[in-house]
Amino acid sequence: MAAAWQSPTHDVKDESSALHPPEINPEEHESIDDGSQDEGNRDRKSDSLWRVLNERQINMIAFTGTIGNGLFLGSGKILATAGPGGAVLAYAIMGTVISAVISSVGEMTALMPVNAPMMEFPRRFLDRGVGFAVGWIYWFSYVVMGADQIVTVASAIRFQYGDDHTFISWETGMHTNPAIWISVFLVAVVILNMIPVKYFGEFEYLVGCIKIVFITMLILTMFILNVMQPRSNAYYSNSVGTKYWNPPYGFFNSVHRVKDEYGNLDQTITGSTGQFLGVWTACTRAFFAYTGMDMVTITAAESKALADSEAMKMASRKISLRIITLYILCVLTASFLVPTDHPFINGEGQSTGSRSIFIIAAVEAGLPALGQFFNAMFLFSAATCAADNLYVASRVLHTLALRDQTGPEFITRRLRQCRAGVPMRAVLLSAAVMLVAYLGPTGATGSRLNELSSNCTVSFLIVYATICATYLCFYRALDEAKQYGNTSQTQAATYDRNHVRYPYKSHAQWLKAGYGMVACIILLLFNGVDTFLTTPFDARTFIASYISIPVFFLLVVCYKIRRHGFRFSQWGPERSKDLRNCVQVSSDKRKGRLELSDPVFSFENVKRFGMWLWVWTK
Repeated sequence: MAAAWQSPTHDVKDESSALHPPEINPEEHESIDDGSQDEGNRDRKSDSLWRVLNERQINMIAFTGTIGNGLFLGSGKILATAGPGGAVLAYAIMGTVISAVISSVGEMTALMPVNAPMMEFPRRFLDRGVGFAVGWIYWFSYVVMGADQIVTVASAIRFQYGDDHTFISWETGMHTNPAIWISVFLVAVVILNMIPVKYFGEFEYLVGCIKIVFITMLILTMFILNVMQPRSNAYYSNSVGTKYWNPPYGFFNSVHRVKDEYGNLDQTITGSTGQFLGVWTACTRAFFAYTGMDMVTITAAESKALADSEAMKMASRKISLRIITLYILCVLTASFLVPTDHPFINGEGQSTGSRSIFIIAAVEAGLPALGQFFNAMFLFSAATCAADNLYVASRVLHTLALRDQTGPEFITRRLRQCRAGVPMRAVLLSAAVMLVAYLGPTGATGSRLNELSSNCTVSFLIVYATICATYLCFYRALDEAKQYGNTSQTQAATYDRNHVRYPYKSHAQWLKAGYGMVACIILLLFNGVDTFLTTPFDARTFIASYISIPVFFLLVVCYKIRRHGFRFSQWGPERSKDLRNCVQVSSDKRKGRLELSDPVFSFENVKRFGMWLWVWTK
């Protein structure tokens, strides 16, 4: 299942050709350890990341970085906004969008295992200025996401749940300034990112296993609570069943509440329009829960199997199947236990944890201790997500420094430096920007961080739309290389998606990429629809919802000015369409494909089935 490198020699000189290697440029500089040396013989002080992560660690870093407060704490707002059916539909629709994005970047990375693919591929197939802009907004988005997760940790510690039947309060958290918790966990996250990446990978694998077990337990618990005979101290005397999906509740929530920038009710929209707006708002919120799945490609620079196209194929498919399936099942099972009009998910909860549909379901089933355990796990989940966000941000910043795109040379030189394969200065600078977390503990400043988080979601929409557009250009470049390139038959087969050795082919992928791009653009343009419905016009929320768009184009313009000055005739697309260093699978036996040896039941078939199951679950 190893992959054989195929490095064709190109004779075509026209840069517009899909086969022409780009001219040498400072921005093409990369410094990645090829993994050929033993760890003890590597230079501990260099510009190189170390390739020490294996496939299982890469899978779990992406999984751990995605599973967080977007599901555990954000699903309550989505349920209140769209109703039970609308909430499940929103997660399902956004799952298809993010799956289209991940399969697009996954196929490109499997064929060309480059470093920082989310930045590199737009540079190659769209424009170098676009790649520069994507890199910076990508870095900033992960920094803000990390800060938001740290604030979530501080909020989860200040846990309080109180209604007519139950009162829970974590006294230590309630009587401690949240800024102290932010400081403690921020320091812990930084220290975790300073350790050698092979230990960080093992830690993430352990955390990922814990999260998989927990989220599976969460789904089973919600299902059991729904069908079991209620406990004596439960809030209800009969099994809930489908009560909250039936009238007067219904599949969708037919009432959409528009709130101003201070959270006050501005107007109420009912009927089919209210249902549509509710599902639309739920979709934009559900999208945030899926951000982070792209981490599976960021780890490429530190992967032992960078040239193993099968590893990237499996990683891309696993992360999509796992996250989307678990998210939908979680929201589906919990939606049977919590009504759409529950006061806590409509803004009346005393703490962040009290607004979680999973905690509400546990408490109202007569299991307050289970609710506290859930809150502790949500705290743990948010903290580990913050560590993953800082990891990604530091690697993106390091890659920008390798391309001389981080400002003056004395700064860039330091950001390139690694110690034991860890870009420590990039970690520290990214962590310094994460100090915006102190805007979020309480009061009006907290809304500023919420606005930054909203802006971060919009930035991800820009990045994902760009990746899908990149794939369409990549798809065309493959076709041009295969049909018109000056290549041998063997080299042409490298670019043939129908060839048996092509690393990762997703059927109708060009259509998926187009769907992902259009969906992201529509979400981008109408994510702030509520700002147009408030009276007076909510200018601050409007800016938070759309500021990323002009910033993205401003970054592209700044790149063009830096490269070409104001010679506008040279501002055209700069793309190499570079298809060098493509890989092909060296074996006809493909990983993840179940192939039985006998037409009847046999021990060998059982063994192969077990190995196939292990490949998909490890």
